[in-house]
Amino acid sequence: MSRFWESKKLQDLDEAEWEALCDGCGRCCLQKLECEDTGEIFYTDLACKLFDLNDCRCKDYQHRVEKVPDCISLRKLQEHEWNYMPDTCAYRLLKEGKKLALWHPLISGSRKLMEAEGISVKGKVLPEQYVHEDDLEDHIIHWINF
Repeated sequence: MSRFWESKKLQDLDEAEWEALCDGCGRCCLQKLECEDTGEIFYTDLACKLFDLNDCRCKDYQHRVEKVPDCISLRKLQEHEWNYMPDTCAYRLLKEGKKLALWHPLISGSRKLMEAEGISVKGKVLPEQYVHEDDLEDHIIHWINF
């Protein structure tokens, strides 16, 4: 596959190119909390109910927005909503005019380097359904790579 992301804008990507940009880290599938006063986004170690903890993929990607109404649909994000995406997200990086990280699977050729760099949530998160919503703040995480 060519380095399409270097010559095209996000809105010009075809479906295959769009999907290829996802590194599969799973960070976008984590529950997030937003501080009402500052707008700061805090990640939790709680994954969406559709998130496959072993594969770091959505179990029902095609129907995720219907099954999880607050699931982020990147193609429909408003400008102010991009801060919900992790700093490492390829879509966010390109939107901000930055380059993909060297560990990104499109550059490195596999997900192994991304996992070795600690970007993946694999083995680090819990299913959200096991935690009461009043206890979400107890699950805020502060990973170095976030």
